[in-house]
Amino acid sequence: MPGTRKLGRPTAHRIAMLRGMVTLLLENGQIETTLTRAKEVRSMAEKMITLGKKNTLASRRAALAYITKEDVVTKLFSEIAPNYAERNGGYTRIYKLGPRRGDAAEMALVMLVEADPSAQAVEPAADDKKKSTSKKASAKKADAAEKKPAAKKPAAKKADATDAEKKPAAKAADEKEAAAEKKPAAKKTAAKKADTGTAEKKPAAKKTAAPAGDAEEKPAPRKRAAKKTEDTPAE
Repeated sequence: MPGTRKLGRPTAHRIAMLRGMVTLLLENGQIETTLTRAKEVRSMAEKMITLGKKNTLASRRAALAYITKEDVVTKLFSEIAPNYAERNGGYTRIYKLGPRRGDAAEMALVMLVEADPSAQAVEPAADDKKKSTSKKASAKKADAAEKKPAAKKPAAKKADATDAEKKPAAKAADEKEAAAEKKPAAKKTAAKKADTGTAEKKPAAKKTAAPAGDAEEKPAPRKRAAKKTEDTPAE
């Protein structure tokens, strides 16, 4: 029950300790302490927020009498209390963090309800689960990425084999085309040679024919002369 826990300290020491912890809670939004102290701090912090919701001179003086910092009092009356105007109690929340290392004291986290980073430090187990699931997902993606290139390699080998098969066929086709191109060239050269042979033969035939004609033409005048000589005695 709030106010009845001695916390192993004298009254003055206990009150001073609780005043400091309440001030830190209102200033920072959360504090970490033992579970029994957290329950005492929760009750006193909610009383201070109730005083801030009243927002009177008397309530401000009462808050100044308990809270050790004036800046925290102004923050309580101007920022914190207006956020809970429509909320009746339950301004704080306690999360158990497990035993403390060393003396195994039960630890807890006290925080204001509006500043509730439940996804950050309050639930480390959930964070560990999320990390493990994310690691598993990343591992699966990595395995899938490794398997995909392995599946593509046989396809690449098949493509190389088909290319290797196509290359001899392409070479044979190229050789056939080259042979087909060479044959007309050979024919053209043969035709050219034949033309040149006939061209060389034609002038030789003319040359041989020319002297024969001259030899035939030369005796003709002699015969005419003989005829003339034969004609003259007849006269």
